[in-house]
Amino acid sequence: MKIPKRIQPLVDEGLVDEVLSQLMSGKEATVYTVRCGDQIKCAKVYKEANQRSFKKAVQYQEGRKSKNSRRARAIQKGSKYGKSQQEEAWQNAEVDALYLLASSGVRVPEPYGCFDGVLIMELITDDDGSVAPRLNDISMDAEQAREDHAVVMVYIMRMLCAGIVHGDLSEFNVLVDQYGPVIIDLPQAVDASSNNNAKSMLIRDVENMTTYYAQYAPELAETKYALEMWALYEEGELTPETELTGLFAESDESADVDTVLEEIKAAFAEEQSRLERIREANEDE
Repeated sequence: MKIPKRIQPLVDEGLVDEVLSQLMSGKEATVYTVRCGDQIKCAKVYKEANQRSFKKAVQYQEGRKSKNSRRARAIQKGSKYGKSQQEEAWQNAEVDALYLLASSGVRVPEPYGCFDGVLIMELITDDDGSVAPRLNDISMDAEQAREDHAVVMVYIMRMLCAGIVHGDLSEFNVLVDQYGPVIIDLPQAVDASSNNNAKSMLIRDVENMTTYYAQYAPELAETKYALEMWALYEEGELTPETELTGLFAESDESADVDTVLEEIKAAFAEEQSRLERIREANEDE
């Protein structure tokens, strides 16, 4: 096929020998299969910021720190240089996350490097050597669903232990090969400790995966892995070896909204009465 413009420099430099086909085009990138020597790999070409349709990107970038102070100031000011550096940081976030998670016991595609907005990484294949399907494209029995759900919960837990929340995890961002689930698509991964949205994103990631597997094993819908993980994480007790139960005892105490409102009204009335007494005292003087 015709070599995409963004991949041409990699061909010129000998990093890519041939572009074989387009795998998919998503909200933030287009992915191709490429030949590098005698190996078939993936080339993920990130779209420019004005072409991406990824929503609420600011929420995902919150808490990301730049080691370069000049770069950080430029990004904060929104200068032309700052915007280019912010774009580079967005693109490098995925390769950084892939290296970190691979070393943390999470199955992800092996990264080979990011070159001017093109990420070269491992191509995940099935038993026949074809591109591995996404989770949403396969079906399974209840036993397999329970087994794979447990594996994914462990991966999410190990990600959290490494300080990362995927942020966009669903059946569309998981491949399945002969060894089981593989987590993909991580450019929006958030810092668990410094992003205020991390907890809600973790809950959403877990709920997305649980809802999918629960269509095959309905009892999974009753599990509470996200709340269990986050509670242990906040207490500093979550480790990569933690054996999760899926159980979490939420507080039965709920706020009595009517009582709270009445107390607020009473406090307001008391303050108004106090101010009125002060005014009257001042008038009498």
